[in-house]
Amino acid sequence: MTSDSFPFTAVVGQDGLRLALLLNAVSPAVGGVLVRGEKGTAKSTAVRALSALLPEVAVVSGCRFSCDPSAPDPACPDGPHESGGGAARPARMVELPVGASEDRLVGALDIERALAEGVKAFEPGLLAQAHRGILYVDEVNLLHDHLVDLLLDAAAMGASYVEREGVSVRHAARFLLVGTMNPEEGELRPQLLDRFGLTVEVAASREPDRRVEVVRRRLAYDDDPAGFAARWADEEASVRARIVAARRLLPSVRLGDGALRQIAATCAAFEVDGMRADIVMARTATALAAWAGRTDVLAEDVRQAALLALPHRRRRNPFDAPGLDEDRLDETLREFGGDDDPDTDPDGPGGGGGGQPPAEGPGGGGTGTSPGTGEADGSGEADGSGESAESGESQRAGAGSGERSPVGAAEPFRTKVLSVPGLGEGAAGRRSRARTEHGRTTGARRPGGALTRLHLAATVRAAAPHQRARGRSGPGLVLRRDDLRQATREGRESNLVLFVVDASGSMAARQRMGAVKGAVVSLLLDAYQRRDKVGLVTFRGSAADVALPPTSSVDAAAARLESLPTGGRTPLAAGLLKAHDVLRVERLRDPSRRPLVVVVTDGRATGGPEPVALASRAAGLFAAEGIASVVLDCESGPVRLGLAGRLAGELGGSAVTLDELRADSIAGLVRDVQGTSRRAA
Repeated sequence: MTSDSFPFTAVVGQDGLRLALLLNAVSPAVGGVLVRGEKGTAKSTAVRALSALLPEVAVVSGCRFSCDPSAPDPACPDGPHESGGGAARPARMVELPVGASEDRLVGALDIERALAEGVKAFEPGLLAQAHRGILYVDEVNLLHDHLVDLLLDAAAMGASYVEREGVSVRHAARFLLVGTMNPEEGELRPQLLDRFGLTVEVAASREPDRRVEVVRRRLAYDDDPAGFAARWADEEASVRARIVAARRLLPSVRLGDGALRQIAATCAAFEVDGMRADIVMARTATALAAWAGRTDVLAEDVRQAALLALPHRRRRNPFDAPGLDEDRLDETLREFGGDDDPDTDPDGPGGGGGGQPPAEGPGGGGTGTSPGTGEADGSGEADGSGESAESGESQRAGAGSGERSPVGAAEPFRTKVLSVPGLGEGAAGRRSRARTEHGRTTGARRPGGALTRLHLAATVRAAAPHQRARGRSGPGLVLRRDDLRQATREGRESNLVLFVVDASGSMAARQRMGAVKGAVVSLLLDAYQRRDKVGLVTFRGSAADVALPPTSSVDAAAARLESLPTGGRTPLAAGLLKAHDVLRVERLRDPSRRPLVVVVTDGRATGGPEPVALASRAAGLFAAEGIASVVLDCESGPVRLGLAGRLAGELGGSAVTLDELRADSIAGLVRDVQGTSRRAA
């Protein structure tokens, strides 16, 4: 971090964010922090500024793995090291790009030395660089699953293990894990959520004075970064000294039995899974006391620790909003806290006591100048009629148009796997078969462009017959460009699952629509687990609407579905044409992601001239382009017309009933969508 970087203490407001980062600086054992919030709220700025406040670390000179000279790692690949000596350097902040490769993260065999010199040499990755520092993942919710798994392993064990291509390496990897994300772009897997010790929600201030101060500081920084940083140097030094003092005090902080009972009772009351929440709360409360300069943990420390450590651990599915009932929290702390009443500061995690982040600034505070209000970003981030008896029920219940109020979704269930046939090349995920950079190796080929994944054995086999002719005389292998072989791997890709939902009068019976919404929510949960993008098109009355453009946020799709009204005619053709238009636009944006269209309807088509013929022609567009599709047949009652099955045939796909969609039905666990994919191999 250079001296003219945006200062941590100059970030306006965001007390919860600054406090969570500072507590991790005091006690890295807290386990990192996840920052959730909209764009332009100083998330990245605050994280990048934190590294300038961390004390220097002593490292063994020349060690690529940052071993501590007072206690060097006996298994260090650059070892063995002798104790003592070493040199001090600033703590590192290593950023993990969303599109990073596995080799970049964990390291890999040094191919150049292996082939040219015949020796096994390990090239460290980002996990080695982040050891004893900060590992920062911006847009952590968009990180590929295989990288998430590697992060989970390293965070859990404090070490990285690399077993690949004849290399077996283990090195220490203890780091402060910080992630930022915009929830609108999708949620994190529960396993990764739990690995973050703390979480904070950030939002832009709605108070004009605070927003004015954000802009003022940002413009001042842009005009003169060095001068701006110099004006905040004293505040930065003060916070740095306070971190050092809190670290020294931390071992002396006493966590009494009363505080421990409060922590255990709070975690039990909020029904969090496992014991990690209890441990994180205990470490956070201890760090809060040390930050406040105390040696005893008070009830206010436990309360603030709960507000930081528990909200993200209470999520049961991606549609649950993180949060904590503060009244219930206070009641629990009073019940198990004896005479000590918890601090009920309405300002939350940024309140008084041990949770007060630095709030002083050059020239003192005041309205519009205090760092305790607003946000600043020094990185640039601120940046009808029915057709059935069921329809009649809808008509009677609604107003003159036949529309009725939204119906809640039935209980979700585990669904069968609906996959796109063939072999794709889309983004890594968990739905359809695809050629990917990860997964099992299925063969080798000559690289069509830049070599990205070497197949070592195939390369050696290609070069071996020519060694004598090439004049090889030493241990190294004499290679030519034509010898290189690219590994081909097969894994799973994510898809675009586009829901086309019939919201007309024929679907409007309350019990029936509740079951339909429950089935779609179940499919949304499945899409979340398989890392798909989702979109939602609805049709009713005389038109179709894009209720949700394609997005990675399945909870946004669930929210739109929950508020979906029903009633009116059934413009099936309009719904299909709107869906086809959405796919056309998305194909331009993300050409490698294959679509899966799920049409939720009973198959009826009404309204306008020749509605059935129009729907048939619209369906033919999907069949002609080989777009994978499935019709979720919502027809019910003793007399069934089979219209959904006929529509599925015209789409070139298949039909599945609500009962057949369940994974535990006797029809089987996997159902591939019939028809050919536009990009099938």
